[in-house]
Amino acid sequence: MVGPDYHRPRVDMPAGWVSPTASTVASTQPSVAVVQPTPDIATWWSTFNDATLESLVRRALESNFDLRIAASRVRQARLARRVAASGLYPAVDASGSYRRTGTGRGANRSADGVERDLYQAGLDASWEIDIFGGTRRGVEASEADYRAAVEDRRDVQVTLASEVALNYLDYRSLQRELTISRDNLVTQQQSLDVTRRRLKAGFESGLDVANAEATVAGTESQIPLQEAALRQVLYTLSVLLGQEPGALLEELSAEAPIPSAPPEVPVGLPSDLLRRRPDIRRAEAQLHAATARVGVAVADLYPRFSLNGGLGAAGGDIHSITNHNFFTWSIGPSFRWPLFAGGRLRANVAIQNEAQEQALLNYRATILQALQEVEGALVAFVAEQQHRRSLVTAVEASRRAVDLSQRLYSQGEIEFVTVLVAQRGLYSSEDALVQSDRNVAQNLVSLYKALGGGWEEGDVERASAGREPAPAPPVPPATQPSP
Repeated sequence: MVGPDYHRPRVDMPAGWVSPTASTVASTQPSVAVVQPTPDIATWWSTFNDATLESLVRRALESNFDLRIAASRVRQARLARRVAASGLYPAVDASGSYRRTGTGRGANRSADGVERDLYQAGLDASWEIDIFGGTRRGVEASEADYRAAVEDRRDVQVTLASEVALNYLDYRSLQRELTISRDNLVTQQQSLDVTRRRLKAGFESGLDVANAEATVAGTESQIPLQEAALRQVLYTLSVLLGQEPGALLEELSAEAPIPSAPPEVPVGLPSDLLRRRPDIRRAEAQLHAATARVGVAVADLYPRFSLNGGLGAAGGDIHSITNHNFFTWSIGPSFRWPLFAGGRLRANVAIQNEAQEQALLNYRATILQALQEVEGALVAFVAEQQHRRSLVTAVEASRRAVDLSQRLYSQGEIEFVTVLVAQRGLYSSEDALVQSDRNVAQNLVSLYKALGGGWEEGDVERASAGREPAPAPPVPPATQPSP
């Protein structure tokens, strides 16, 4: 076959990660260590030990419309491969016709209105002998396109699983924030009642009451916004599962804790990304297809040889086409060689070479992007755990400050503004801790996604079971690309 054979480009991957790969968080949460063993993260969402999350991801992988569209593209690419492979085999066409003809006196003076029937039937066959491999290179390109479609579906699957998890974590954190707001509202309302009683007794001024009322109103104003945000995330989750927006209202109405990170998070080595990340595998398949299409363009510069044959019969009645005395046949080779095309063919070769270069650059850029995403996810995950450890200490100290300030205020030893400051500090610290809990889990989801987790070998075949067309005809061994 003319044209270049495909070889996987050599890529020098780093020996290890630049970002820290080990960290310990506060004793209030299990220690989380980022370790380097080869990751087995095909179903990473199960490591959170949350049955609801596992159920949501499973149903999304079964019903999401984007994933079903990607599966349809896989089947379409498989059919396109069959179309390309059909060019390796002979083509046979059947034809038939019937005509009735006649002539008038003026057209033929020796005949007086002669009319005739003519029946024709035949078979025509042609087989282009793929001497220079243009058709086989086309099959090779279609096979690579099929692999790219498979990896595209896997990439959609990875993204879908992470989106479901991220939205679920948002939902649980919003539930917790709403509970904190309502609890703080109760505490602030109690403080407001105390200041009103003290005002009636002549122990307080109207300023303390006004400050307490402002604090209560400020907290109350946040609750409707939190409830609206909670509903919006719930609607997003439902649509990700391929259902109407309100489908999960009853199922997720009860509050549940934010899922915590597993004790260990395996990240493997940078070289593992070449086999784990679907976008890298897709970019490599696209490079393979572009390389094969260079061969298709080069083959157009050479002659095309065909073997043609035909069998037919014609006669004045229907029985003539079955009578061997009326048969005609032909067989013989032919060739076609474009000697001059105004530079079109060589320009097309140059176009395909540029497309191959672009695919190679895209492959290398995709690898760099993958390394950046993993490094970014690692440093964010480790830093957020350290952030959370400080917030745990802050929340504990804020609770002590609120208890102490309320006791001292009830004894008349401090002003009410000190109580307000302590309450606001506690509310802020608790809210920040909830957000940090969410960020730790979401950063871990982002890390799993960056590592390429969320798919396993055979998932495309299982997802398309019973719906795939029959495989394309096998390509002769000589047409297989080099390793």
